[in-house]
Amino acid sequence: MSDLLSRITIEDGKRSGRPCIRGIRITVGDVLGWLAAGDSVETILEHHPDLEEDDIRACLAYGAREVDHPVVIAA
Repeated sequence: MSDLLSRITIEDGKRSGRPCIRGIRITVGDVLGWLAAGDSVETILEHHPDLEEDDIRACLAYGAREVDHPVVIAA
């Protein structure tokens, strides 16, 4: 999974510091949003030729890692 996560970059001043794919201006949030909206991997790759299939997997891995923490629920 670390190979996939190495595709995710965060640069000050690029897309307001949001996690991007390989330094291009497409964010993890963009890709996850497209997937959530029902776009297929094939459609995303067709519309964004700079992306690779492993970039999509990297976004999913990054998202999974980011939400993998305990949530404190106040009573």
